[in-house]
Parts: sequence; structure tokens; C-alpha cells
Amino acid sequence: MPRRTLRLLASIAFLTLGLLTLLLPLTRVAKAQVSPAKSIVYVLPIEGVIDLGLAPFVQRVVDEATQAGAAAVVLKINTFGGRVDAAVQIRDALLNTELRTIGFVDKRAISAGALIGLATKTLVMSAGSTIGAAAPVQSGAPGAEATPADEKTVSYVRKEFRATAEARGRPLLLAEAMVDADVEVPGIVDKGKLLTLTTVEALQNKVVDFSADTLEGVLSKLGLEGAEIREAKPHWAEQLVRFLTHPVLSSLLISVGMLGILVEMRTPGFGIAGGLGITSLGLFFWGHWLVQLAGWEELLLASAGLALLAAEVFFIPGFGIAGALGIAALLGALVLSMTGAGDTAAVIVATVWRVVVALLVALAAGVALLRFLPRLPFARRLVLESNLGTGPSHGSAPLSDQHWMGKRGHAASVLRPSGIADIEGQRVDVVSDGELIERGAPIQVIHVDGNRVVVRQAPQPESTKPMKEI
Repeated sequence: MPRRTLRLLASIAFLTLGLLTLLLPLTRVAKAQVSPAKSIVYVLPIEGVIDLGLAPFVQRVVDEATQAGAAAVVLKINTFGGRVDAAVQIRDALLNTELRTIGFVDKRAISAGALIGLATKTLVMSAGSTIGAAAPVQSGAPGAEATPADEKTVSYVRKEFRATAEARGRPLLLAEAMVDADVEVPGIVDKGKLLTLTTVEALQNKVVDFSADTLEGVLSKLGLEGAEIREAKPHWAEQLVRFLTHPVLSSLLISVGMLGILVEMRTPGFGIAGGLGITSLGLFFWGHWLVQLAGWEELLLASAGLALLAAEVFFIPGFGIAGALGIAALLGALVLSMTGAGDTAAVIVATVWRVVVALLVALAAGVALLRFLPRLPFARRLVLESNLGTGPSHGSAPLSDQHWMGKRGHAASVLRPSGIADIEGQRVDVVSDGELIERGAPIQVIHVDGNRVVVRQAPQPESTKPMKEI
């Protein structure tokens, strides 16, 4: 074979080998792109009491799963229920998402939990589980038993269940019968009885799609076996919000906040009580702001109330219109921050009752604190003694004020407790020892504490008293 031909064949062989070397990685990339990506499934628990802090957690997980391109979100439900407004927020989040939502009732979905389960696109129940019994109840006074809600509330919740069943193609009357005992479904539930379904009954009446005992069984029947499971857990901020919006703690924050403000109004200056009160109210409003109950209107109303109370403490002597308006504005902001959309008049009345009880607790604690705290040994270090004496060894009263000690005069204005007195023909800024002294009443200086001249109402002079008849 000619040498020229051999060179040509060798060149062709090297060129072919080089092309194969270049195309092999590209082939591997193409195969990798053709092979399906592993599915992602988010699992979030719906357990315990359904409160206002749970709704933002569910919304966050749904948004996070949507951004991650997840195949589905599984809500593992095991709850006796909770707040209706919180369940409605979760229901709206589930209906508004295009993501595949799966409700897995593992043991029970009672009351508000039933509404959440009905809002998912696919509803599954494990063996031995129950769903239903969603009649709304009205919380009474602290420690009292809950009572059935009024007809307006029942009607609202019943239609929420019906609308949810319509959106998901589930039996409408059965959804309503879970809420209203007046709804009768022949052969299933009699009038006067609330509907609660077992797993077998829910399957027979097409309330749920199928039954499975484990999460793996649910995913297997939905073609999601082998998917990457991502357990969703509330982070510290969401746990803190759920803690702050708990009914017991929110009432306690109101009591502590009002107690601090009331004590501050009875003591001069701004100290620990005022700071504790404002901090407690700040935590209350912050928690309810994050769960979308408190808005700018409530915050502005609360700020106006605190401003009026501050004006009453620092600029206006005594307690009058400004203080009353301030407390009314603050209480109004508290009530509005604890009620949401859809709450009926009965719910609002119950909320007002909670706030009033918290205020009464604060008043009782304030009276006890102001009366007994100065007598306790450990509290004497925190409370200024009422009698510090006078003179350079007891305080820093100016020499011009020290000579008023023991002097007599009369009140040139009403002392409540601060005001003006006429002592030896001079007008002196004074403060009473706590009692209201009318204008013109005789007074006597009993303390000179720093730049404060403290007076007490003196008895009438002997010359002005009427003479006894003989």
C-alpha cells in the first residue's frame, strides 16, 4: 500500500478518536438531563391546638415548597381543633396554591382540623381515625365551660365547610353536618346529632380518597415512592409567636402591661414599672402583628392611648379626662388586636370580657402592690422611704428650701397632689403627702426632700374655731 494512503488512514483514525473523546462527555450530560430528577415532598405537622401562630407556619412551608419545585406537601393531621379564624387562614392558603396538597389524617381531624383536611386536594385517613365534630363553641369566663355558639357563628362556619367541600368535590351535606346538628343526612346522621366519621365511613361516603397507615403508604399509592422527604418544622420566631399569642399568655401580658402603667401613674417619674408595662404590651402587639390580627390602626390607637396616659402622668396633675381616654383607647386597641375577620358579635364580646378580666386582675394586683410592697423587707431597698428627714445629712435640698420646714400657710390652688401654696406671703411649689387638699385650706410643711416641699393639711387655728356655748 502506498505510504501516502497509510498517512491518510492514520489521520482519519486519529480524527475519529478525537471526535469520540469530545462527544462522550456530552453524551453523559444528555443522559443525566434525560434521567428524571428526584421528587421532593414536604411534610408539615398539624398537631395540638390550632392557634393563630400555626397559620403563618403553614403559609411559609407552602411558599417554600412552591419555590423548591416540590411534587407535593403532606399535612399530617392529628388535632382536636382550635381557633376558627386560624383554621380559615390555613384553609385559604391551601385553596390558593397550585401545589399538590395531601391531607393525611393520622388518628383524628376534629373541629378546625376537619376544615383543614377538607381543604387539601387529596385526603387520606389511617385505620381507626376520625374526622368531623366541628360545631363552633363560645369560650366563657376563665375557668368556665365553653358554650355553644350563636346561630350566626354556626351559619358562618357551616358555609365555610360547604364552600371548601365544593372546591374539592366532596359531599356538601356531609361537610355541613359536621358543623350543624340541624343538618340531616338520611342513613348517615339524624337531625340533632353532629356528624363524625370513622375511616371506613369516610371511605364509603367519598369524604376521603383512600386509606393508608403510614406516610410511605400514602406516597406509594400516589406514585411518589422514593421521593425526598423534607420535614418542615417551625423556626424559633414562629414558636415564639405561637407562645405569645396563646390565650393564657396574651391575657397575662395584658395584665402585666396594665399593672405597670397603673403603678407608674401612682409613682413620680418613669421607672421599672413603666418599662415593664410598655415591654409587656409591646410583646402582645408584636405577636398579634405577626399573625396579622394587629395592624397599623391598632398600633396607632394603642400609641394614642399611651400618649394620653403619659400626658396624664407627667403634665396634668391628678387623674381626669386624658387618663380615661387613654385607658379607653388602649383597651380598644387590645380588643381589636385579638379579633379577626369573620369573628361574630359573640366572639367580640368574649374578647372584651377577657380584656376586662385582665384589667381587673391588674387593678387588684396594683392595689395590693402599692399597699403592701413598701412593708416587705426586700422591697425597702427598691422603694424610697416616705420620711427621709431634712438637712444636709439627709438629702440635697437647697438651703433656700430648708427653711420652709415646719412652716404654715394655706393652699393657693387645689393640691392633687401637686400645686401652689402661700407660705409667709410667698408662692411655693409644693406637693401633698397623698391627700387632696382644697384651695384655701391651711397647710404645714412636713418634709423637704431634695427640691420637693411636702405639705400636709393642718388643723384649723384655735382662733377660727367656734366657741363652745356655756
